[in-house]
Amino acid sequence: MGAKPTTIAGEKPRDSASLYVAMNEALLLGSVRQHQLAEAADLSNFQLQREVSLRQHAEAEIRALNSNLEQRVAERTAQLEAANEELEAFSYSVSHDLRAPLRHVMGFVKLLQDDLAASLSEKNLRQLTTISSSAKRMGDLIDDLLAFSRIGRSAMELTEVNLDELVRATLGDLQADLQGRKINWQIQPLPAVRGDSALLRLALNNLISNAVKFTGARAEARIEIGCAPGGDNETVIFIRDNGAGFDPRYIHKLFGVFQRLHSQDEFEGTGIGLANVQRIIHRHGGRTWAEGVLDGGATFYFSIPKKTNQGPDGH
Repeated sequence: MGAKPTTIAGEKPRDSASLYVAMNEALLLGSVRQHQLAEAADLSNFQLQREVSLRQHAEAEIRALNSNLEQRVAERTAQLEAANEELEAFSYSVSHDLRAPLRHVMGFVKLLQDDLAASLSEKNLRQLTTISSSAKRMGDLIDDLLAFSRIGRSAMELTEVNLDELVRATLGDLQADLQGRKINWQIQPLPAVRGDSALLRLALNNLISNAVKFTGARAEARIEIGCAPGGDNETVIFIRDNGAGFDPRYIHKLFGVFQRLHSQDEFEGTGIGLANVQRIIHRHGGRTWAEGVLDGGATFYFSIPKKTNQGPDGH
């Protein structure tokens, strides 16, 4: 008797030959699929090995860069230490070697003025007075230059600073300069900031004393101190006056050392006060800027970062 056709549920009966062909096709498809999976696995392994190799290479490069960076930092630190030592030596030389001949000049001028005043002409006396005042100005320049140098090297002591108290203390320091002056003060409440109290007091002293000085020709001076809008992470303080102002074309010179936008005959000074202000604020991680019009007043701003208050020197 012949074999019965094989029947699969839902299908028409098939004979053994058809079933054999179907099974071979299934095995062939399975073999092809297995080969495809093997190729995909090999490709995936190759890509994984390549990524591992690339990562290892990148890690080796990072280690080499870190090693090089550490060496460069060490070299740079050594250079900065050497530069600081040279600056210390320079400061010592300025404070001692330059002061001695300057004192001699001033001393001998004073002797000539005292001993020969009666026999000298008015022209000669004026010349001696010019020598004396020039020597005094040179002494002031030396003092300010040394102060500027010390500000950059002194360690900072960060605390919570009450700016209202610093402004009151500064106005107390300036009482001698305020005698006989009519000044309309407009002082807003100021927020507390985190910073070095002594350095911030010096910055405020420079800015407020400048406002007093440059409003000297005004019958009624107006000086305003307050808070200005700033970024979310900074406190901005301003000092505004109605004084001599400055030509905005030369605003880039304002905070430079020994840079003056007014002659010595108009306003006394060494031209280093604003440079001190900028250095102090930069050490707190803040910024300084100004707005002004010639003979139309000026406004000086400085910012102190909130929260960390870490400056460029790492404090």
